[in-house]
Amino acid sequence: MFWVLIHKAAKIVEKDQLPVKVGGLGCHGIFFSFTLKCSIPIAMVKNKLFLFFGLFILFSFTKSSDYSHWRGPNRDGIYSEKGLLKDWPEGGPTLSWSFDGLGAGHSSVGIGEERLFTTGMPDTTGFLYSFDLKGKLIWKKEYGMEWFTNYTGPRSTPTVVGKLVYLESGQGVVFCFDAISGAIKWSVNLLKKFDSENIQWGMTESLLVDGDRIICTPGGKENNVVALNRYTGETIWTSKGFGEPAAYCSPVIVNHNGTRLIVTMTAMSVIGLDAETGELYWRFEQQQKNKIHANTPVYANGMIFCSSASGDKNSGILALKLSADGKKAEQLWRNEKFQNLMGGIIIKNGTIYGSAYRKNDWYSLNSKTGQEQIISGDFGGGVIIYADGLFYCYSEKGQLALVEMNPDHFTIKSKFDISKGTGEHWAHPVIHDRRLYIRHGNSLLVYDIAGN
Repeated sequence: MFWVLIHKAAKIVEKDQLPVKVGGLGCHGIFFSFTLKCSIPIAMVKNKLFLFFGLFILFSFTKSSDYSHWRGPNRDGIYSEKGLLKDWPEGGPTLSWSFDGLGAGHSSVGIGEERLFTTGMPDTTGFLYSFDLKGKLIWKKEYGMEWFTNYTGPRSTPTVVGKLVYLESGQGVVFCFDAISGAIKWSVNLLKKFDSENIQWGMTESLLVDGDRIICTPGGKENNVVALNRYTGETIWTSKGFGEPAAYCSPVIVNHNGTRLIVTMTAMSVIGLDAETGELYWRFEQQQKNKIHANTPVYANGMIFCSSASGDKNSGILALKLSADGKKAEQLWRNEKFQNLMGGIIIKNGTIYGSAYRKNDWYSLNSKTGQEQIISGDFGGGVIIYADGLFYCYSEKGQLALVEMNPDHFTIKSKFDISKGTGEHWAHPVIHDRRLYIRHGNSLLVYDIAGN
């Protein structure tokens, strides 16, 4: 796409049609724009044009720190960090800094522009907090009423792209903030605008950025999944989906043989949509007795894996095989013994790893057959992420463990207790620049996990 833009601009230059404004979307959805307006020789303008775009491409592909998503860059819980500690000292890695006073909340951190962002609710009002990477609070901005009914506080992890931060409140309002000043640039009340209702434990999805779009799931009968312009909040498209309420799930973009899909879960379904138009391609039943589908679907090797907890039927973990063009899917297998409500799964080397909800059981499953085995019954179930050859397991009991896993073994190399904070241990850890970020209710803890 970049080179097409270059050649189009060059042809304009050849015809001496200056000034001309050139713009478009770069890597990670970063918008660029500039105006060619000069009196130097045309050949020199062409050369500078090619040089500019070449540098822009290089910059776009290396500026990954300005793009922060829920559960890592691909939303699959896998972080690309290297050079991390292979064992922790007794009592855990060094605590670089911590902050107490966020208020209630379950969101993780989003990182960009050399800052980190998270949310909290000191009373009934939500705040977005901005810190520098050394722990200094830069600002906190009020954004309105948050979820205070049950398991209180914000749920959505801020999504950071360049100088913009996006989040969805538990009340179903989407906000776009300026990352530098904290000013609210726009907001959209999904429930009012798209004629939907809130769900039992509050809206929870961490917003998905796709180029110049924000993907949201209001859960309306007619406007089930929607795409908003991420610069203005204006509606780009709406999809009827399967017409079900939302279900706490954060969607994911799947690139499959040139087809781009949005995959998410609604109240009783896994759905696959055309990312460009919102057209519903396929739907499979997926049940959970409280309609909680909090795990983001994971794509690997032409298959999609969706994990939920107990239901009357068609529950557990579901494996779907996509057709060559991704516009159809078939059930490859389902395993209802594996009940993972919201801790996430990791897929490595053809094996799925994760824990049972509110049990001490950790599983491995063959991704081709769904055959499961319990590889540990000694560590509390909870969240799982992966980096630099090891698994990070954060139990609902408040222990964090560094673990070696293979299909037959679960070996704890180090573990320690998360003693600071309040409430449930549900927020998913984040790894960035060889630091481990843990949110526990009122507290944010940052650990140095850089290896020697």
